Amino acid sequence: MHPDREPVSQSTVSRIERKYRELGHVRDAPRQGRPKINENVQQDVILSALENPHCTVRQVSRDLNIGKSSVSNIFKKVKYHPYRVRLIHELAEDDFDRRTEFCEYMMDHNNQNNGFIANILFSDEATFFLNGHVNRQNTRYWSQENPHWMQEYHTQHPQKVNVWADSLWSAINVFQLKLTSLN
Repeated sequence: MHPDREPVSQSTVSRIERKYRELGHVRDAPRQGRPKINENVQQDVILSALENPHCTVRQVSRDLNIGKSSVSNIFKKVKYHPYRVRLIHELAEDDFDRRTEFCEYMMDHNNQNNGFIANILFSDEATFFLNGHVNRQNTRYWSQENPHWMQEYHTQHPQKVNVWADSLWSAINVFQLKLTSLN
């Protein structure tokens, strides 16, 4: 069927047939020898994560003097996941009403003028803090269940860079502004 493949050897067929006769299946038998993960080490890793759910694999590895891959394997085995912090804007009491009013306004104007939304300039901005205020790549929470960990953040922190972009139809413009502290 496949002229570019080597044919199956007689020894391979004999080995598979023998395995089927002996075991009743052709799956590999469980490996013998010591377990890959020591139970005491596994308990130490889990205890470390329970005591400090914000720890990193590298920290646990260094503290317990075991390999990073072993720590990762243990976390995976016990179904621990590194949940990351979710940044949310601090909302005021009247924000919900203001958002609802805006949506109603936009729907009314779009119903009156079909091209209304197509003529809107959409923009967004992102603030990157240079002092490491919140870096979602460096924050985690080890747990078997998602803790829905959130952190409100304020926009008045020193040393930050703002990046702003806008788009109208297919044109996209990006601007970078360096902000300094007003303190």
